[in-house]
Amino acid sequence: MPANKSVQPDQPGWSLVFACWLLACVGTLGSLFFSEVMGLPPCVLCWWQRIFMYPLVVILLVGLFPYDRRVIRYALPLAALGWLVAFYHYLVYSGYIPESLQPCGEGPSCAEINLELLGFVTIPLLSLFTFSAIIAMLLVAHFRINK
Repeated sequence: MPANKSVQPDQPGWSLVFACWLLACVGTLGSLFFSEVMGLPPCVLCWWQRIFMYPLVVILLVGLFPYDRRVIRYALPLAALGWLVAFYHYLVYSGYIPESLQPCGEGPSCAEINLELLGFVTIPLLSLFTFSAIIAMLLVAHFRINK
């Protein structure tokens, strides 16, 4: 009698997609912790990063059970767009983007540093690292599947 094929962690790429899902969960819960527990209101660019991160939790989970390797093609564009916003936000935080090109009007400033871990790790940098890791693992999973 064949084993249940709904969960197929032995297929190429499953573990990497699962790791991406875990990172997306940590990123989502981390952003909620910063805003709801620590009381740091999200700026416009933080909201955009959330828009690209939160759906990854659902999309990657749906693609894991049963494993559908096409989930990579749906998750990768969201992660790439989130990375672009996070990179732009990091440049704003770092002072490379002039104030005239900053999208923040009402609400919290996108350039204001509210939190620094270890003296250099900011919220946009955490987001940039998370999106970068998700993109890297999705690309590795894609190439493992298609070799």
